[in-house]
Amino acid sequence: MSPIWASAQTAPTDPGPEPGVIRWMVRDVPPHFTYPGGKPPQRASELVGHGEIDGFLRLLIQQLPQYRHEFLDAGFPRFEALVRQGQTLCSPLHVSTPERLGWLYFTHVHPPLVSRQLAVIARRELAPRLERFERAGRQVLLSELLQSDLVGLLPRDRAFGPKIDAALQAAGSKAPKSVVAGRHMHLLAMLLAQRMDYTLDYPSAVDEYLKSQGLPSTELIKLPVQEGISTQLATYACSRTPEGRKQIEAIDQAVRKMAADPQREAWIQSWRGSSLDEGDRQRLKRYLDERARGGPQID
Repeated sequence: MSPIWASAQTAPTDPGPEPGVIRWMVRDVPPHFTYPGGKPPQRASELVGHGEIDGFLRLLIQQLPQYRHEFLDAGFPRFEALVRQGQTLCSPLHVSTPERLGWLYFTHVHPPLVSRQLAVIARRELAPRLERFERAGRQVLLSELLQSDLVGLLPRDRAFGPKIDAALQAAGSKAPKSVVAGRHMHLLAMLLAQRMDYTLDYPSAVDEYLKSQGLPSTELIKLPVQEGISTQLATYACSRTPEGRKQIEAIDQAVRKMAADPQREAWIQSWRGSSLDEGDRQRLKRYLDERARGGPQID
């Protein structure tokens, strides 16, 4: 299926963008990135959410007036296929992995927030069977869960961060199978339909899904994974092409400008509002202080 391009000015089969255009991959993954009216944004002014991803992207784009910004509604497999075909695209959704460094440039944009704490998601009736994998703070030791007879299912081509990805790889044949998940195949719907026992996701994303289905937040249990947060730093990525290099350099420069902004408390408030807890605020402040003093951070 062809990707849906928010701008009709350039066909999706073109090998790359015209100079002065950044094409962003976007996905409807509330509360991190929410489509206005349920449809992909057509222009930067339609990035109206205050999630961790869409809110920061809106502010970042304001620092890149030299570019016109277009949006591609696509899943991870389709994005990878287009990049490998030679298209220059950028993504605010990709976690850096050794394999992806072969075809994407990365820069980091902010420290992980509380919303990046991944959890084991399961139906409430399975809580007693999960207790034996819990440690302090009801955190689940994923490496032990993977050796159990409980059946997991994960979205295909999703990276969960170095520790969790390593645990999944070490589990070998016992690791959960994966499926291509999207708008018409939601893993949480499959979980509720008892097609598996558990998956991994962000608690806030689970709450948002249950709310959209008219279900109580207690319908599913959410147990933090002891192996830690999903990533050490939130990253943006662009195709490993000459134009992609220019774009990731511009993004990196924009992040450093935001970090050094004397009025940065104002944009932090605009980004996260009251949802930023004190621990996140202190981590963000330390990160921005260091980012403002440092040079380019591009892999």
